[in-house]
Amino acid sequence: MHEVIVCEKPTSAEKIAKALSPSAKKKVYNKKVKYWELKKDSKDITVVSAVGHLYSLTPDNPKDKVYFDLHWAPAYEVNKKSSGFTKDYVRAIKKLAKNADSYIHACDYDTEGTLIGYNALKYACGQNDLSKISRMKFSTLTKKDLLEAYDNRIELDMNQVDSGIARHVLDYYFGVNISKALMKSVSRAKYKYLKLSAGRVQTPTLAILVEREKEIKNFVPEPYWLIRAIIEGKIEVNHVDGKIFDKARAEEIMSKCKGKDAVVDKIKLSNSTTRPPVPFNLGGLQSEAYNVFGFSPKKTQSIAQNLYTSGYTSYPRTSSEKLPESLDFKSIFSQLSHDGEFGKHISQLPSKLKPNNGKKDDAAHPAIHPTGILPQGLSRDEKKIYQLIVYRFIAVFFESAKFETMSTTLDIEGEKFRFKRRRVTHRGWMEHYPYRKIDDEEFPDIKEGDLVKVLDLISDEKETKPPARYNQASLIKELEKRELGTKATRADIIDKLYDRKYINGTQQIEVNQLGENMIDTLSTYCKDLTSEELTRDFENKLEGIDNNSSTCKEVISEGKKEVNVILADIDKNSNEIGTKLYESFQESNIVGTCPNCGGKLVKRYSAVTKSSFVGCSNYPECTTSYSIPKGTNFLKKTCEKCGLPIISFGKPRQRACLDANCGKDKTKPYVPEEVGKCPECGKPLLKRSGRYGEFIGCKGFPKCRFTCSVEELESKLS
Repeated sequence: MHEVIVCEKPTSAEKIAKALSPSAKKKVYNKKVKYWELKKDSKDITVVSAVGHLYSLTPDNPKDKVYFDLHWAPAYEVNKKSSGFTKDYVRAIKKLAKNADSYIHACDYDTEGTLIGYNALKYACGQNDLSKISRMKFSTLTKKDLLEAYDNRIELDMNQVDSGIARHVLDYYFGVNISKALMKSVSRAKYKYLKLSAGRVQTPTLAILVEREKEIKNFVPEPYWLIRAIIEGKIEVNHVDGKIFDKARAEEIMSKCKGKDAVVDKIKLSNSTTRPPVPFNLGGLQSEAYNVFGFSPKKTQSIAQNLYTSGYTSYPRTSSEKLPESLDFKSIFSQLSHDGEFGKHISQLPSKLKPNNGKKDDAAHPAIHPTGILPQGLSRDEKKIYQLIVYRFIAVFFESAKFETMSTTLDIEGEKFRFKRRRVTHRGWMEHYPYRKIDDEEFPDIKEGDLVKVLDLISDEKETKPPARYNQASLIKELEKRELGTKATRADIIDKLYDRKYINGTQQIEVNQLGENMIDTLSTYCKDLTSEELTRDFENKLEGIDNNSSTCKEVISEGKKEVNVILADIDKNSNEIGTKLYESFQESNIVGTCPNCGGKLVKRYSAVTKSSFVGCSNYPECTTSYSIPKGTNFLKKTCEKCGLPIISFGKPRQRACLDANCGKDKTKPYVPEEVGKCPECGKPLLKRSGRYGEFIGCKGFPKCRFTCSVEELESKLS
């Protein structure tokens, strides 16, 4: 009896094999692909793995104008550049799974994982008989959970499979067909090739960012005044009116109160509690990691996935904020207690372990939590995320924090001023979660009726501010709120917008000219594509496949109709769309002014050298051009010597003038200075100047490639 277990990744395959049998043997197929063999319950078991998606959608006929007829093909055939390594895994699975008696789908239990395993079983294993296929469902890669999942296998959920297929087909219909149509409109209008990208979720996400960008640009600041007094004890009290938009009123308050003392009018003491945080789902973890460590959502998701595959934490791509009692909290805490720092907090846990669960649920997986297995060899960033998960897990079991608040009103010549102080009376969960600041202020020794000296009276003139730009974490929260995308795809969507050069900025997301004009153009000529209502409607229909309220065929058919409507709009307005998009692309790539003719310096790409450069827009009349290193960013600053843009490049990031020869006397030949003998070949060492600054290089280059920094040479000579 031969059984084949198909896993999503090689690390998962190893965990499952060792959980089923400590004597499982590692094998290597064709010197490249690892797999495992073991015996269990009189069965010969082979554990193989994919490496993510082994199969991709591709058109039946690449010559079709619109791609609606699709089929699944090996990823290495569809994308020969980036998916070549998948060929070895497809061949290995085909060979090792041939003529097996039964198959187990053991990929991650979500829509993507289900589809990955299903395609591997159907196309690589050649298995269409569902009676031979069973499904392992697990949320951690611990031995206990894996054995339980193996012993309690379930049927393959074909609704989940169909939901995954429909999502991929819709994304292909919208992404590939519409992007292709937009690029064609540019080539028709301007006879130029321009790489553009649109998508079912990507474009509405960009529209949200553009909407915020326009709010900021159109914002008209309004002046207001804040009046505050500094009383004895150096306590700052604020006028009860808050923002005062009437200048005369602000002046009246200042005139009345100047030089006067305050009377304590009213003191109110109140008690409040702050409940523990809820367990992490993926969005919550991404948001907290951004706020605490500055990690991008994509980075956090990647680290969390690595922690899961290493067996240290549970499956990260979950919407749940709930920890079910079946997790055996005592066992997890017992194992975590072997770490001294965690143990200090765990020892103070209440006897009854009841987590402060949130409202959001996920039928597939619980909230993110540690498995209890203490990690070894984590990187610094992995350790940060792991500790964040553990401390959140610990904190949710503690009682609420308690506070006492002192709200004080003062009277200065009939004008009311207020201040508040809050002190902690019981730290509760906050003592066990080191990522939150605890308000613990001293209460001043005053009582109602006291006369208090005013040390200073201040009127601050300010202006109202526009709404803040989104950062990556707040954008993911917004997408979640608007029900756009999924927990697993939102970080990828943001990455794609960066990759397509529609947005930039690290701390705050700024939309560049191409991104803004893309949305403006699409909103004018094919509004459906930017509509988040349309995207949300399809998300609901995709979820409906899971609960039998819609079918894969119905959703795909409806997607085809919507795409045809959008394509018709693009075709009808092809010239206008193409012209506007190309002009906005040109505008978004302008980096400065040509010093020789006054034209625009534009970032371009050379198909010959396969590298970017900066050239004059008046080419061929003006041939001014500058080479730029790979990964160059253009800063808003300009060179003090020549006025050209300052660029940043390299790792670590360095800054330099766009002109690598800036500051050099171009009328004199450049003669490098001899500074010693090469330690490798004995030829003269020359002090040279490059884009990265001065360095030492051997005169025998390129035969001798010895180089060092000026500082290194000076230290050796001294």
